[in-house]
Amino acid sequence: MEVLLLFAIVIIGAVFVVNRAQRRSLNASSTTRLDDAKADARQVIERLGGQVFNLVGTDEASKQALADASERFTAAGGAIEQAKTPAQAALAKKTAIEGLYYVRAARTAMGIDPGPPIPELEGQKSSGSVTEDRTVDFEGRQIEASPNPSANTPNYYPGGRVAGRPVPAGWYSEPWWRPALIAGVWGVGSMLLFSSLFAGMAGVGYGAEEFESGAGDGTEPADAGDAGGDYGDTGDAGGDYGDTGGDYGGGDYGGGDFGGGGDFGGGDFGGGFDF
Repeated sequence: MEVLLLFAIVIIGAVFVVNRAQRRSLNASSTTRLDDAKADARQVIERLGGQVFNLVGTDEASKQALADASERFTAAGGAIEQAKTPAQAALAKKTAIEGLYYVRAARTAMGIDPGPPIPELEGQKSSGSVTEDRTVDFEGRQIEASPNPSANTPNYYPGGRVAGRPVPAGWYSEPWWRPALIAGVWGVGSMLLFSSLFAGMAGVGYGAEEFESGAGDGTEPADAGDAGGDYGDTGDAGGDYGDTGGDYGGGDYGGGDFGGGGDFGGGDFGGGFDF
């Protein structure tokens, strides 16, 4: 009996030691993953900051694009400081990569080398892009879309999902997607505006009903958890940034996961925008 009792004590002790070692190993592994994810994100954020601080816009389009890039830089910087998980660090990185798209747009508007390509944003491919100049009358004002920057279309969007719906990449007279980015929901009339602005456009392979449902052109599923621009699939940072800057994504700029570091301000879909 004493031998059996001693044997049981030894077994219990061995199990305890093994479990403690496993917990330590898991904690160390988790800490390493977080540290690696934060270091990866900071590399992209620093690159974005270098571009933001070293470039000066020469026209309205480039100035607006750089202002948007600066907002992403601020949001990404605040997010990475608060990141407690690899997923949150990945979201900060995505925000910074979106900022690099705005930098690229600004460089294009100024007629200088846009730099190396940037990996696709989440939902960018299925959202399509503006392929022709369009002007529509909507709620008493004219809204324009163009594949190129101009004095009439100084507001750039790199393409992707906002509040679960696809927004085509292009240059616009006003950021018509911004109220949905801030509020997390689209206002009444958004489907009508989308239909008026993009109906029959070659680069946008879906219609107003698909826009309303968030289905895009059907090549990738709608992001059911995407509310207010917060990319839910943060586990996939989109690959290795490498020499070109890594994966992008947007982030929740309206006070989501990281507390509103990138809040863009107010805005009323029906009555213009507050910059």
